[in-house]
Amino acid sequence: MAAVGYHFGSKEALLDQALADASAEWGRALGQALVGLELSDDATPLERFEAIWDQIIGSFDEYRQLWSATFDVIGQIDHQPKVREYLALGLGEARDGIGRLLAGPDETDAVVINEIGALHQALLTGVMAQRLIDPDSAPTASQLARALARITGA
Repeated sequence: MAAVGYHFGSKEALLDQALADASAEWGRALGQALVGLELSDDATPLERFEAIWDQIIGSFDEYRQLWSATFDVIGQIDHQPKVREYLALGLGEARDGIGRLLAGPDETDAVVINEIGALHQALLTGVMAQRLIDPDSAPTASQLARALARITGA
């Protein structure tokens, strides 16, 4: 424990770093999966949404412990301001990263990328929480796409 304290400052800092590393690994794996995603040139935004969310949801089982740890850490934010700061920084980076991945390669408008990232980050948190709590009832990518189509009239 002394070595942990010397190198990281505290056990909590070590755990924060481990969570950050695992989150970054998940982000890289997702990015690679999405880059390799084959969609036809005439795929609609809704078809793109469904294909992307199929990949995201499909990654859950491999990264289940990451999601469980993430929600554990979220529960600490009212008691540990540094954890809140850490999560806020990570959330901003995640929003930007997922926004860039999901906005498409031609999108360069930072506002659009942020809005798309914020929407997907909200969905991501909610869907992964549902998969942790009640995986049999958690929505699939096709259910999300159908709901989005109904809401937007697409």
